[in-house]
Amino acid sequence: MLGVRCLLRSVRFCSSAPFPKHKPSAKLSVRDALGAQNASGERIKIQGWIRSVRSQKEVLFLHVNDGSSLESLQVVADSGLDSRELNFGSSVEVQGQLIKSPSKRQNVELKAEKIKVIGNCDAKDFPIKYKERHPLEYLRQYPHFRCRTNVLGSILRIRSEATAAIHSFFKPSGKLKVPEENFFNVPAFLTVSGQLHLEVMSGAFTQVFTFGPTFRAENSQSRRHLAEFYMIEAEISFVDSLQDLMQVIEELFKATTMMVLSKCPEDVELCHKFIAPGQKDRLEHMLKNNFLIISYTEAVEILKQASQNFTFTPEWGADLRTEHEKYLVKHCGNIPVFVINYPLTLKPFYMRDNEDGPQHTVAAVDLLVPGVGELFGGGLREERYHFLEERLARYLDLRRFGSVPHGGFGMGFERYLQCILGVDNIKDVIPFPRFPHSCLL
Repeated sequence: MLGVRCLLRSVRFCSSAPFPKHKPSAKLSVRDALGAQNASGERIKIQGWIRSVRSQKEVLFLHVNDGSSLESLQVVADSGLDSRELNFGSSVEVQGQLIKSPSKRQNVELKAEKIKVIGNCDAKDFPIKYKERHPLEYLRQYPHFRCRTNVLGSILRIRSEATAAIHSFFKPSGKLKVPEENFFNVPAFLTVSGQLHLEVMSGAFTQVFTFGPTFRAENSQSRRHLAEFYMIEAEISFVDSLQDLMQVIEELFKATTMMVLSKCPEDVELCHKFIAPGQKDRLEHMLKNNFLIISYTEAVEILKQASQNFTFTPEWGADLRTEHEKYLVKHCGNIPVFVINYPLTLKPFYMRDNEDGPQHTVAAVDLLVPGVGELFGGGLREERYHFLEERLARYLDLRRFGSVPHGGFGMGFERYLQCILGVDNIKDVIPFPRFPHSCLL
């Protein structure tokens, strides 16, 4: 009888039938795991970086983040687990069961069955310290690490959603995105604008835009300038009034901002809370009011009558400085304000002549916003051939063959992020800031 039992046991273990196995763990992002509606023990796998470690007598708590959300996922493990390499900043892969959390601080948590350290991080040498709120100035020294902090992570997620929102704004209306030039076989220069190329395309497509990096060689160390930054530029055919152009600009600003607020509420809240207290109310004030319009001439008169002493004396014919722009916005109740009809001598040759007598202005417009100053710049283009007769031949050809009234604008993307988030320095809203005498990465 014993021999029969042994034989049966041997047959069972030699059988080709597979052993029962756990269902393979589904890989989820932290954001998707946190958003799970029915956490009833399904097996999942997450990968990310440890944001905190807390050990109790019987339980080990980790918070793991993969950049997909501001909130981290709590991982609960047995305290007997070897935790020597489970440090702040270490990269890990965790497999386990996603269950409802008994704590009110989070809806779900991951009951770990296996934790694998992918890359150890020596917390003592790591320049980003656990539970320490580093100033933005300190983080600029570490462009390769600062994206791992909550505040820069939030800004970069907002940046991503704002990019998508801008594309979404232009796409339904049939606007064509013009690709940026990336390779040349002839001598070429880095340009601060793609506007002249957009003008070419606007001769075949009524609405075109581009969104990409631009460059400037100005030796400026200000909080508003970078050597490399991103620009949104648009060109619209058959536009013959600044009013139509300003309407598109206002709609772009508000639609993009509303989508960012909808998609990234926690990230925006973090920026408003810790970087710019009061910015939430200021932003709501901008969104609920119609943008104002004043002429350049009216702007100069307002500045001349101001009680504030300016470093640069305001006078007709001189460009508006940042201090002037910020004062004008405050004067207008901290509502974004369009300044229109600038002197011809202050604007590029392609701006449309207003033919308005001795002052001689052009149909140019700048949008000034709180905390930043100029955000958008644009205007109507000079489509009349005889006004450009002594200028560029190629530009003239566009006026000779099928010319139409048109206009366009550009918006500095980093300045837009400064505006909605209240970030004081432009270097803190771009992943890798490059400016005169500094190119760390």
